Amino acid sequence: MGLFSGIGGFELAFSRHGGECVGLCDIDENARAVLRTHFDGVPISNDVSALRSLNGADVLTAGFPCQDLSQAGGKYGITGTRSGLVDEVFRLIDEAHRKPEWVILENVSYMLRLHEGRAVRYIIDRAEALGYHWAYRVLDARCFGLPQRRERVIMVLSRSEDPSGVLFPSGYVKPNIDDRVGPVNPGSIYGFYWTEGKRGLGWVKDAVPTIKGGSALGIASPPAVWNPATGDFGTPSIADVERLFGFESGWTAPADAVSRKKGARWKLVGNTLCVPMVDWVAEQISSPRGLGASVQEIDSTTRPPMAAYGYRGRRFEVDVSTWVEEAPPPALGRYLSEPLAPLSLRAASGFYKRAQESTTIRFAEGFLDSMAAYIRRTEFSLA
Repeated sequence: MGLFSGIGGFELAFSRHGGECVGLCDIDENARAVLRTHFDGVPISNDVSALRSLNGADVLTAGFPCQDLSQAGGKYGITGTRSGLVDEVFRLIDEAHRKPEWVILENVSYMLRLHEGRAVRYIIDRAEALGYHWAYRVLDARCFGLPQRRERVIMVLSRSEDPSGVLFPSGYVKPNIDDRVGPVNPGSIYGFYWTEGKRGLGWVKDAVPTIKGGSALGIASPPAVWNPATGDFGTPSIADVERLFGFESGWTAPADAVSRKKGARWKLVGNTLCVPMVDWVAEQISSPRGLGASVQEIDSTTRPPMAAYGYRGRRFEVDVSTWVEEAPPPALGRYLSEPLAPLSLRAASGFYKRAQESTTIRFAEGFLDSMAAYIRRTEFSLA
């Protein structure tokens, strides 16, 4: 059963491993339209606080709201009105006649740093009080072949099994990526935030930075892409962005029948999770390989590390990276099946002006020169 189901990433992944979805819940009307299309016949609720049953689910999934835990959000923490809805997950588990054997939670990696990791401590304490063993780990979507720099905390709870064997089947794997600004490779494509101010760039080689749901006004704001070989700047289509999360193109199209807002589908994909990441977790639950990483025991006062687990009252830090296995670096070009929407003159000029005024951002050599040339070409074409 899925809580905060969004567009069904958890459910899609678990269905590939024989899972049968017995219930869904999401407050967003557009998301429910997508769920009704792809999970026909499954009961869908719209208010998690009104739910009274988990329908006998063996596996409970919840990508609970991140707004209060995100670096770009209000940073209210786990007691915020949105992220605090994780309490509903534990309420439903506590009230269940038969508690789910497995619980999988997902949220932003910034929750490990915000307020000294208070959110993670809170969730661990609640899980242990309900008799669950736990493990969590920060995973990078690029490890699974998706050209999007999207790091998320995956937390697995189990009533009877040691979940360390699920999340840590191998030792330290060096990420096969280079996030330094560095020199430009003409054969690569680069992603960045064209909406950014003077303090950061979100620069990524052969990928895009984390795709967000849009602005507070509901305006779509996909990341920009720069092709140094052609000097083109543009934004990917919604269909290609769906593929950047592991969904098939057009997955969120049912939302068009509910909302005519251009940003509606962007909000849905920006708030979802990467399906191959969950697919790996589901595979590990089906056939756990056991703990393969080195560990060090910690106590409850230790600031939450990047990866840890707790079993039978003992807690351990685990020496792993954000990559679970050796894999080739992702290639953004193979995911862009549709033409880029050219970055508008206003967007390009605004970013260029902010970039010139910034004294803290480092740019790859030739990047700003290429953008200046793009602005001149665009001005000429509009003249």
